Amino acid sequence: MSTNTLNRRGFLALSGAAGIGIGLGLAGCTPAGTSGSVSGTSQAILPSTAPSNWNTVLAQANKQLQKDHGFTLNTQFINWQNYGQQALLKFTAGAKFDTALQALWLNMAQLQQSKSLADLTNEIDKWPNLKKQLSRELIDANAWSGKLWGIPQVNSAARLQHFSIRKDLADKLGFSEIQDYDTLEKYFYDVKQKEAGVTPFGVASNMTFELVLGTPSGLFNQHSWQNPTEAYVAQFAGSGLWFVFDEKAAEGGTVKLVPMWEDEGVLGAFKKIRQYYQDGIINADGLNAENATVQSQFTAGKYAGAWAMTDGTASNALVALRKSIPNADLEEVLPYGGSISSVKPLQTFQADNLVVVNANGGNVERALALQDWLSIEKNHDLIEYGIEGKDWEATSDGGIKQLSDYSFPGFALLWRSGLERKSSFMTDSEKKVFAWAQDYANFTKSAFASFIPDVTPVKQAAAQMNNVITQYANPLFYGVVDVNSQLDKLKQAADAAGIDQLRSEMEKQANAYLKAQKK
Repeated sequence: MSTNTLNRRGFLALSGAAGIGIGLGLAGCTPAGTSGSVSGTSQAILPSTAPSNWNTVLAQANKQLQKDHGFTLNTQFINWQNYGQQALLKFTAGAKFDTALQALWLNMAQLQQSKSLADLTNEIDKWPNLKKQLSRELIDANAWSGKLWGIPQVNSAARLQHFSIRKDLADKLGFSEIQDYDTLEKYFYDVKQKEAGVTPFGVASNMTFELVLGTPSGLFNQHSWQNPTEAYVAQFAGSGLWFVFDEKAAEGGTVKLVPMWEDEGVLGAFKKIRQYYQDGIINADGLNAENATVQSQFTAGKYAGAWAMTDGTASNALVALRKSIPNADLEEVLPYGGSISSVKPLQTFQADNLVVVNANGGNVERALALQDWLSIEKNHDLIEYGIEGKDWEATSDGGIKQLSDYSFPGFALLWRSGLERKSSFMTDSEKKVFAWAQDYANFTKSAFASFIPDVTPVKQAAAQMNNVITQYANPLFYGVVDVNSQLDKLKQAADAAGIDQLRSEMEKQANAYLKAQKK
């Protein structure tokens, strides 16, 4: 499995390729900001589980970090199933730690509005190694009303979830390159009928809403794949309730939105997922399945397809997969109905993952010193890839050949587009997709690209709605309940929780945003 495969949305949004940046050797010679004035231990809260060999890697890293900056790094790993809630509790309880992974799909907006995050707007320029790795375009795209609340973790321009399927099985079953959803679905059903012991697709408990919606496409939302410039989605932080916006109306200055269960594509996705659950196309335990478990089962050959992002890391699963199935191969599928070059999907270009600094229990200078230190190639490579010669080795083109199953969630601490190494295992299919995802010109910028809804006016309703979504919508995401009867329960509970208030406030803020953009 990739050092980055556990990317929950895993998640980036802007800037550069995953190749090796020019002149990185000089980066290691750049003096670091205001180093030497901090001490102690920088505690980082990270998702997933500690990599194999982590204690050895951390000890080696801390020896150099202590020498360079006078402090050490400690990490707390929290499994994906519990990460969102436990990380939020650490912030609200005033726990002592420096950094954590946050994102709009987690609790970042809520934490920013509650003054739990340190303002990093004027910090980046103080740290030359970090500044070198973060383009001005990247910073500007991830600033909220001119303020930077986290360090974006990126390695491509566009972020599109998609399917990574077993190409060896597709070839065996007579499928050539899959470009449309109907063919992909036929592949799933052929696997079910003809490959004993293999479940067509693995879903995990952290996927939830991504299975039905996204900007631009929900994984099992066929309508959204066929119309990838049609809809933008947003939620109030902490509510769990996604609204679907009509992008064409927004381009004309008008806000048209509906709660997710009123959207045609989402309704179709709910019905498909229910059918997939009943037919055994997806695993029956998806609602409670830990992401790491599903990934390990995929690399053990138990699934014929897995969730992926256009971040150039899906092929790394071949390292473990080929230990189980020597002739295994992977293909990246984005079922738009034709070549990816024929579409320009909607994007916001905001980073999915950001490293934030704890305003109430962390040390900003120490956190930024660590980020600067991790922006030097040798330090980045040590944490990201492990011990050179044991866990990995460099290829002649500056890429990486993995030698072990070392897997660090780099997207949660140290992704730098100019430092990420391309895997020697990257398939031709992923090379094509990843190259396409690097170019902003291949995508359509949403009219709501920098819109961040403020939950403050509807905080109570948002909290009540979150309970509703957890109880009534989550089962729909995984197909474990009848769609029609569950939708009735969901709508009734949403009405009682304040759906009208949330919708009205979302419309108000979205209208204000569009008007401000015209000025």
